[in-house]
Amino acid sequence: MNRKDFIKKGLLGAGIFASSGAVAGVIQNDIDELKELEILGFNHLPNKEERTLNTVLHKATTRGHADHGWLNTHHSFSFANYYNPDRMHFGVLRVLNDDVVSAGMGFSTHPHDNMEIVSIPLEGDLEHKDSMGNTAIIKEGDVQVMSAGTGIYHSEYNKNQDKDVKFLQIWVFPNKSNVQPRYDQISIRSVEKKNAFYQVLSPSPNDQGVWIHQNAWFHLGKFDQHINTSYKLKDRNNGVYLFVLDGEIEVNGQKLTKRDGFGLWNTDKVSVKTMSHSRVLLMEVPMTL
Repeated sequence: MNRKDFIKKGLLGAGIFASSGAVAGVIQNDIDELKELEILGFNHLPNKEERTLNTVLHKATTRGHADHGWLNTHHSFSFANYYNPDRMHFGVLRVLNDDVVSAGMGFSTHPHDNMEIVSIPLEGDLEHKDSMGNTAIIKEGDVQVMSAGTGIYHSEYNKNQDKDVKFLQIWVFPNKSNVQPRYDQISIRSVEKKNAFYQVLSPSPNDQGVWIHQNAWFHLGKFDQHINTSYKLKDRNNGVYLFVLDGEIEVNGQKLTKRDGFGLWNTDKVSVKTMSHSRVLLMEVPMTL
């Protein structure tokens, strides 16, 4: 499969989100995950007014937003009815959705293929079921990963009937197509560090955290106020995308607040200074496929 066809398959063939109206065991509804998009390649540069050399800033208020009643979601990159040709992806980071699912509701059975899908719960309990026979519950302090590969069906529901579940849904283009589908989840509480980034995802099954079919590393960090730290890239050819979960930080001189995203490339090190108590997700990813 050539590069253009692979990107097109990732954009057009990744499945359907749903909440109601089952047909033959698969849900049909109005929330298409990735509608037909013009193939633009790896355009990680944003609008001209937001662009500086080797960085891209995505303020929280500029994200796509949809409220489906049962699902309140914000999209850092083009997704479903939100389409911005300048915000298709950051390198191989294709989707970063900030989802809030109402009590007892969720994403009914739907398909994916050839995508690495990572879920990071922030609050509440998310119940997972898939076509490989896995049934599990993930909660804050866990990380879930699926390699969709040749094809997988799954559902994700809010396990609780009395409160919302909040989680990040992240898609990464894989570096191998048509792999055997797999599922994994781990608790990351035992590897948590205070005032430092700690690894939760890598390319290696023998490394700390979950793993995916891509030369990518994810780190989380929970920091006190007035902490100075840095992150050294594993691969000089990669870029880094930081997403502020809570608080206020400064990255290489750029101030960021809650739910802001900031990408950097052509660098081997990222400096972070916290202005308040903060939580940050740092994703190192290849900038080309």
